[in-house]
Amino acid sequence: MITPQDAITAIKKRFGNHHGFRALHAKGLFCTGTFTATPEAATLTRAVPYQGQSIPVTVRFSNGGGDPTVADYLPDVRGLAVSMHLPDGKRTDIVAQSAPRFPVRSADAFIEFVRAMEPGLGQLWKMPAFLLRHPESLGALAASGPALAKPPASYTSLPYYAVHAFKWTAANGSARWVRYRWLPETEIRLSPSAAKKLGPDYLQEELPKRLQSGPARFNLLVQIASADDNPDDPLIPWSSHEEVVAGTLEIRALDGSREKDGKPFVFDPVRVVDGIGLSNDPVLNYRTHAYTVSVEQRAGEKK
Repeated sequence: MITPQDAITAIKKRFGNHHGFRALHAKGLFCTGTFTATPEAATLTRAVPYQGQSIPVTVRFSNGGGDPTVADYLPDVRGLAVSMHLPDGKRTDIVAQSAPRFPVRSADAFIEFVRAMEPGLGQLWKMPAFLLRHPESLGALAASGPALAKPPASYTSLPYYAVHAFKWTAANGSARWVRYRWLPETEIRLSPSAAKKLGPDYLQEELPKRLQSGPARFNLLVQIASADDNPDDPLIPWSSHEEVVAGTLEIRALDGSREKDGKPFVFDPVRVVDGIGLSNDPVLNYRTHAYTVSVEQRAGEKK
């Protein structure tokens, strides 16, 4: 398996070494808001955030790549990371992306994919070679393609998918595997030409204007696995159609206080609390190790 250090090095080779920024999802904005769970969520998990009280959250919207100067109108995966601040001082995070499928099932394959996507003539042979080695990725890339083709009108007008599975355990001890999905009030996309006319930072500029008109809301939907669905594989979609609205996220304002003191704020889906368990998904469990290397590098650099 590729080491976290080598993984971060490969990502920076692809996107450039931008001091003080995340290796991926480098361009983004922090916000504040609240999350309030539904009664249905409390029947599925005993975890504190899902018992119905209003939980303060830190949110970050982002573009997926590692270049903080990338134009917002270019095709890209967008990110929505949510950190819930619990009454006991702990946090638990949900990390989601606008592409509905994750393209690979291992960290090694992901770095191969990053290298294959490097712009230039080399992509003409690198991507076909990648797909020959990983034919299982073709379906995921095809499913996610339409979501990337049209830029969003706003970070708040996209659905976001947390592609990993988590075990929810209820107060009575019953357990179910679930996957998360954030659903916006309205999904709005633009043509590539219309987005380009808005400028290279139009998503960054639109968000504060959008929040001035009132909170942006997302419903958290949880897909409940069937007996045939594999919680350890982020690549394969589940057959189950059972889904529950677990709560509402309200994003109310920009948060200009984060990372201004040089201290990185990390969103990590492995950061869970009692009532939420981890799967054996190798990509999910690799994330923490890669984040640690990235954070150590960011903490020693200046933007």
